[in-house]
Amino acid sequence: MGATTTIARRPARRAGVIRRALRRETVRIRDPHRAAAMGLLILSFGLALAGMIARGDTAGGDAQAYWAAVRVWLEGGDPYHPTGPFLPYVYAPWMLPLFVPWALLPWEVAWFAWRGAQLLLLLWSIRWAYTRRPLPTAILITILAFPIAANLDTGNINLLLALMIFGAQFTGPRTAGFLWGLATWMEWVPAPLWLVLAPRARLWGLVFLALSGILSLLMLPMTIVQLQVLFGFGDRPIRADYLVFVWAAVPWWWRLKHPFAFLHADAWRRAWRVERDRGRRWRRAFRTEPRAASALAWRTFQAWLKVFLGLVPEPAVVRRGARRFTGKKSVADIGD
Repeated sequence: MGATTTIARRPARRAGVIRRALRRETVRIRDPHRAAAMGLLILSFGLALAGMIARGDTAGGDAQAYWAAVRVWLEGGDPYHPTGPFLPYVYAPWMLPLFVPWALLPWEVAWFAWRGAQLLLLLWSIRWAYTRRPLPTAILITILAFPIAANLDTGNINLLLALMIFGAQFTGPRTAGFLWGLATWMEWVPAPLWLVLAPRARLWGLVFLALSGILSLLMLPMTIVQLQVLFGFGDRPIRADYLVFVWAAVPWWWRLKHPFAFLHADAWRRAWRVERDRGRRWRRAFRTEPRAASALAWRTFQAWLKVFLGLVPEPAVVRRGARRFTGKKSVADIGD
């Protein structure tokens, strides 16, 4: 009797769980913000997919340049001046081995793997952002729909580099610094994204960027050829595909308490008042006690730089606003 009762209750319990899950999802879908977000994402992906299907076999010119350059290089040729209907390779010569495992595949397979990997990584990044801020994510994807579709269509490496930096913010400092350094040495456009990395990752990023420069110097003859090819294209139109690097900052951006505060004039006015008051305090200190103020400024900069690069733990946040700066203050009072 007991066993039969247990067996009879389990399906009913499972059915109740399923009903509650479906009810919860129905409520979420009925939410107007989520409905609008889903509509924008469906429209953006539909238009991008239609464009890529329309291009057909003519797509993938940039990815084919990487693929052909490695094969030419492996056969002893010059990847910067390939023969045939291929674009020249324009990246550092020491980066060619990084493409070898992929370039050894037949072109049809390599192109499928290249585009498929970018799509999977893009969908993962969208899922992470959507679960935290659905409507802002959908709006940003809609704005970046054309640059994303352009990169997926041509096979340009910009989207992959942006997703590398996106993922770097979920890894350890060494891996994050390596990914940023590699992406920056390839394109230089991701350089400002150094600021969105964790403090220790910023330090490792500079280390790997310096190592990239050393490797290019060690291969100076080929590096000179690379620069000649890179700057020999003549005038270039404005590259809208570089806008995909905005997406790389989303993990840092979405974690802010007020990610869209910069759109409000009050936020800019408050920031201006804070910086104005800080500047006045420093000017007053330099007039009254120049030597002490200079020493304090140098120590403050050193402390900030160590925290910024992760050399020391970040100090606890000190509550501000408890004191008012009226009258003459000493150098020790001007800090933050």
